[in-house]
This record gives sequence, C-alpha cells and structure tokens, in this order.
Amino acid sequence: MVTVTETPVTWLTQDAHDRLKQELDEHIARRPVIAAEINARREEGDLKENGGYHAAREEQGQLEARIRQLQELLRSAKVGEAPSDSGVVQPGMVLTVRYEGDDETETFLLGAREEGSHGGLETYSPNSPLGKALLGAKKGETREYELPNGNKASVTLTSVKPYTG
Repeated sequence: MVTVTETPVTWLTQDAHDRLKQELDEHIARRPVIAAEINARREEGDLKENGGYHAAREEQGQLEARIRQLQELLRSAKVGEAPSDSGVVQPGMVLTVRYEGDDETETFLLGAREEGSHGGLETYSPNSPLGKALLGAKKGETREYELPNGNKASVTLTSVKPYTG
C-alpha cells in the first residue's frame, strides 16, 4: 500500500511573503548570536544548575522551530495577487457567514494565519472543517460541516470578497 501525503498550499500576497521571508532571514542571522550565548554560558561551569545555559538552549530550540515553520510555509506558498472577485469561495477571500440559529454574522479570512495576522481579521484555514465546507460556495448558499464533538452545524455565506491586505 502506498500512502501519498499532499503538502498543503498556502496562499500569500507578495507583501505577506516578503514579510515572512524577512522574518526568516532575521532568525537565521540570529543563529550565531545564540550559539555564542550558549558557549558563553557553558563556560560558566556546572550545567545542571546553570539557568542561563538552559534558557539559551530553550531560546535556540524555539528559534529553530520557527525557522523550520517559516521555511516549510514559504516552500509551499502560492504567491500572487488576491483571488479574483468571482463570488466563489477560495483561499484568500474574506467571508461573512451567519450560523444557523444565530442573528449575528462573523467575518474572517480564509487562508494562512500569517496572511491575516496584520489585518485584524480572524483567520480560518481552508483545511479546517468550516473552511472545507465553504470552499466553492457562493453568496446565499448554506453549507453543513462537522463540529469537533461530532455534531453538525450549518452556516450561510452572506458575503465573499477578495482579501486586499
């Protein structure tokens, strides 16, 4: 049996891609600084009781994890302009929805969290249950999706427009 895993594509504007690339470059440039800090703390003596050494190692671990995350995100990113205003839900669109039994609406970006992090919008992944249910929907359509507890929920799309940043 062969298992194929698809790398999810993340839609990013050029600005978001550039911002994430700059963050990655800054983190990579910090590697020698943290390595020097670890070496300096190591020379202080007993590593079991050396809080500075352990803090520097923890910082190094967090930095490396973020570098790997950014590298993978940028490797799988689709960079370009916002999707066309076709009225059909796709990644990179700002959606307004109304949940069944609720008069309130919710507006969010369907895309990568990094894309919406500067726009003040809540961001939902296209791979989330709600995101998957809404992909391909048009204004006025009602879609059903599964909640984490196994129940079903219905949501009506009231607005769809491209994200402009």
